[in-house]
Amino acid sequence: MKVVILGGPGAGKSTQADRLSQHLQVPCLSTGDLLRSSLQSVGESRAAGITWADRAKVYVERGELVPDELMIAFIRDRLSQPPYASGWVLEGYPRTAFQAEELDFLLDSLNHHLDWAIWLDVPETTLRSRCQGRSRPDDEPTILERRLHNLEEYTSPLLDYYGHQKRLLRINGEGDPNAITQMIMAQV
Repeated sequence: MKVVILGGPGAGKSTQADRLSQHLQVPCLSTGDLLRSSLQSVGESRAAGITWADRAKVYVERGELVPDELMIAFIRDRLSQPPYASGWVLEGYPRTAFQAEELDFLLDSLNHHLDWAIWLDVPETTLRSRCQGRSRPDDEPTILERRLHNLEEYTSPLLDYYGHQKRLLRINGEGDPNAITQMIMAQV
């Protein structure tokens, strides 16, 4: 099974993606974790001659979306690797309808097919309070505001894209994480 988990910052994407990955026994690819780790590995990347982390760092630090061509190249590289051939859970990507369309083109070229896009629906007030309880650089108030603005701007077309394809599962992301996991498992 091939699934993407979507939602705002603090929606519980990582928690649910990890649980779904274990349940389905497929690898999880968290773009948020990889982008955050790129901030710490920029020096190592330069030494290895890799510029992906260097290029992504500027956008991540400002709370902006990493450019589409950079993200698509990165996702292509990862999903082309053998562990992802039989299934995966992709967490935090795509973020826009354009990225979703590009992901579909990429998946076609890899002979993959997306089964579900799961949207963790969480009100903005809850997202804010959850992010305030974390100590990640991209949850700093100014950056969080930009991330929430981007979410609001890009969410509707993204949800419409998957909704028209009948691949969108909307899950109430508020409440007990175990109950949310059960709701997801019952529908995939």
